[in-house]
Amino acid sequence: MSNLQSASRPYWYRLFGPIPAVIASLLLALGLPGGAFAQEFYPLKDVRPGLRGIGRTVFQGDRIEEFQVEILGVLQNLGPRQSVILARLSGGRLGETGVIQGMSGSPVYIDGKLLGAVALGFPFSKEPIAGIQPIESMIGDAGVQRESAPDGIAFHLFRRFSSAAQLAKSLPPLNLPSPFGNLTQILTPLSLSGFTPAAFAAFASDFRRLGFEPMQGVSAGSPASPVYSGTVVPGSTISVGLLTGDMNITADGTVTYVDAKRIYAFGHRFLDTGTTELPFARSDVIAVIPSLNSSFKVSAPQQWVGSILSDRATAISGEIGRPAHTIPLTVSVTSAATGDHDYHFQVVNDRFLTPFVTQTALFSVMDATERTLGAGTARVRGQVHFEGDIPPLLIRDMFVSDSGLAQSTASDTVVTLGFVLGGGFKNLRVKDISLHLELAEGKRQVRIAQAWASPHEVHPGDSVQVTALLLGEDGRQFTRETTYQVPIGAPTGPLNFTVSDATTLNFPDFAGLSQSSLQTPERLIQTINKFRDSNAAYVRVWRQQPSFTVISPLPGGELTDPPPSAALILSDPADSATSNAAQVLTRGSGVAELVIPVPDYVVTGSKTIQVEVKE
Repeated sequence: MSNLQSASRPYWYRLFGPIPAVIASLLLALGLPGGAFAQEFYPLKDVRPGLRGIGRTVFQGDRIEEFQVEILGVLQNLGPRQSVILARLSGGRLGETGVIQGMSGSPVYIDGKLLGAVALGFPFSKEPIAGIQPIESMIGDAGVQRESAPDGIAFHLFRRFSSAAQLAKSLPPLNLPSPFGNLTQILTPLSLSGFTPAAFAAFASDFRRLGFEPMQGVSAGSPASPVYSGTVVPGSTISVGLLTGDMNITADGTVTYVDAKRIYAFGHRFLDTGTTELPFARSDVIAVIPSLNSSFKVSAPQQWVGSILSDRATAISGEIGRPAHTIPLTVSVTSAATGDHDYHFQVVNDRFLTPFVTQTALFSVMDATERTLGAGTARVRGQVHFEGDIPPLLIRDMFVSDSGLAQSTASDTVVTLGFVLGGGFKNLRVKDISLHLELAEGKRQVRIAQAWASPHEVHPGDSVQVTALLLGEDGRQFTRETTYQVPIGAPTGPLNFTVSDATTLNFPDFAGLSQSSLQTPERLIQTINKFRDSNAAYVRVWRQQPSFTVISPLPGGELTDPPPSAALILSDPADSATSNAAQVLTRGSGVAELVIPVPDYVVTGSKTIQVEVKE
């Protein structure tokens, strides 16, 4: 061992040897000389080719081991005002494995001073050549805390897409292509345990686009105790939890620097979501798996440690001992084939991740309890409760599919939740989510084939009976009806009855709806709760006269038969004042709306009939 390597070892290492990190932390708590643990930084400006130092990481269990580092040079301005140190690694198992997924954040020291974190690598490289993120960049970037909503790439893109599935597919890869050419950030291994193979296959590509390397069956789940009792030191392996409980999603990396209760890790972005709140645990490494492409660590989370609070381009940072606010998620399933099942989770509290992770759990739950090939039907009922006096978000819908029922149900169920969370309201915090799914084989769907009214001529005060003929598969047909009473004093002339599905009416009422136009989370949630259910037919009674449906700021409000001058302005798409004040759709003037429940079927189609009102 060289004198340089010996001098660069921490005080506890020189006294006790390569002891587990948890014991090292205990020695810290017992009050060994404070100066022995003061950490200096090695300035980037002093880095020169040929310098040698050591790095620290875990190859087995929780034992922090050293590897050797030879500085090759500094790559300047690879990103905006961003430099990366290029180095050759050796020692430990690195000659066999190369740079390992899960060692992102492994600290590198020169003369006992912290230089930075192993963060980048070359896929398929024959040597363990790594890019080191300077500690100066990590602290300068990750240390900035903002009170605003998350400002990362994932958050902005979520505002543009209504479906979590569309979102993940729209994200540009966070690793390839890279501003560093072939030098890319080390992929973060993402362990999915408890998920079905079909669920893993369905979402693996989406997770890869978010910068992860998804793996199945390579994690022991989550810590057994919910208590935040663990601690970490530089070189410790940590697992960031996205979902825990009956299924688990955890992402692994390494701690770079600990400053009192503050930690810095990874040396690159996690999701670049900015200000966030993600629980992390100390993990044991079960094994290191060599791979021709990129070797990886298999880990097992042991104790919860704290919360990741900042996710920026060069690092994640968090606080030891601070419990993360996670969201209880309960999913109950009633299946005609397999009976009743209950699942319990804790899902990460994040505007982007909460809907997306919930979607993956729903898919796997459905795949585990019901066949996913062939025609099927799913009814979803649930509520999202928020802290404070904010009303719950109601989730209610029914889905049918010839194939891919789990995918469509899981993605569409979280659309409204994602839309609400995407509003950026600071006082909106999810308290819990509960969902109940009823699954059945076969396609329980009917279409509105015909509609008729009786009588065809009426007088004010008379009743009109509206009947809809509904046709389904396997020769299924039946009628449903409702009655409308013409008001006393109603004007004479044609009166129209449109019998339609929910989508036909929801679209003009809510098209163009934006979170900002509703100003408060209460109004946003109340508006979304007005969405019509798909397992009913709706009878809209209307007259053929100018009418404008106001989309914002009050969806569903109608301006009926306005003066000609006002109608001319409202109907002019080139009028910028009108487009800024309210989005409008022109249609007949609404008189009333009736509901015809069809509880066991998804209704599609639309028919319009007419009666004549006489004096």
